[in-house]
Amino acid sequence: MCRNIRTLHNFEPHATSEEVHAAALQYVRKISGSTKPSKANQEAFDDAVHEIAHITQHLLESLVTQAPPKDRDAEAAKAKARAAVRYGAA
Repeated sequence: MCRNIRTLHNFEPHATSEEVHAAALQYVRKISGSTKPSKANQEAFDDAVHEIAHITQHLLESLVTQAPPKDRDAEAAKAKARAAVRYGAA
């Protein structure tokens, strides 16, 4: 999976439309192999991002869980600690 795509499910507050769009953009960039499409492909690229963001939002709204919502700050702190161990503290 692309390292820039983050888990969006089961957070409080819920994922914003900007976060969903950013994940869709990263996904389309990854599978297309292009961070900046040519003018000839721009419309198809933008359409794909829009459709994937829409479907992702629908998925997030449909998912159910019994687990308590995760705290964004706590999850960020855990990720930072894992990165420090993996890459060494700067």
